[in-house]
Amino acid sequence: MPKKKRRSSKLEENHRQNDVPTPPRSTCPTAGCSSHPNASRPAAMRIFVLSGQSNMAGRGGVHHRRWDGVVPPECAPCPSVLRLTAALDWVEAREPLHADIDTAKTCGVGPGMAFARAVLPRLDPPGSGVGLVPCAVGGTAIREWARGERLYDQMVRRARAAAECGEIEAVLWYQGESDAESDAATAAYAGNLETLIANVREDLGMPQLPFIQVALASGNKKNIEKVRKAQLGINLPNVVTVDAFGLSLNEDHLHLTTESQVKLGEMLAQVYMSNFLPATC
Repeated sequence: MPKKKRRSSKLEENHRQNDVPTPPRSTCPTAGCSSHPNASRPAAMRIFVLSGQSNMAGRGGVHHRRWDGVVPPECAPCPSVLRLTAALDWVEAREPLHADIDTAKTCGVGPGMAFARAVLPRLDPPGSGVGLVPCAVGGTAIREWARGERLYDQMVRRARAAAECGEIEAVLWYQGESDAESDAATAAYAGNLETLIANVREDLGMPQLPFIQVALASGNKKNIEKVRKAQLGINLPNVVTVDAFGLSLNEDHLHLTTESQVKLGEMLAQVYMSNFLPATC
């Protein structure tokens, strides 16, 4: 389905109407990426929020708390793919994307760069850039992403700051492993996820904002299928699910390998393009 036009004026109105403070204005890129001073500015910025827990933050290539530093070609830096830093500055995106966001753990390769590079050729107008907004934090339960909690408020502030420089296209969400550890959290997961989606859309003033979630690839054996059932059963407008089950895992049997993160990024890109971009001839 083609995406609907969304207005920044509604976003500004929501800055005033709820309790999440208006963020400081981010510095929009004016002359390409920091490491490519001669690159031209993207004609337009298409912004994607990356949120959830560790498999969105990226643990690809992390072994014994150390990242191996291997960056596959699908995740290599590109002058047209930028990242919003923790300080709300736009810089050329490089792995690990979440290094200054998910600071308590070692970050590696996640799905964000592979996603961005896959969608880049399909964006309109030609020459458009991708702006990634990392927000994911490892080991977090969905209750920590409730409105009013620190992580939720931080995500909304960062999304609003990014929107000063472009249009928010979608939220990419991969979370749920922590909730599979608790019977009560598992039972409440579907309702909590629906509330999260509604709150994000309301606080950003974007009632049709695409929300692309990932169904779990790993987690507590007792409850993983219950959480997956809740994820796969979400039936809301402009909410699409990508199933990560079967992708290969690191030796910890919890986190996706680098190869799997590349595959997941490309799966997310395909779902975004097929559902939210106009069909090409």
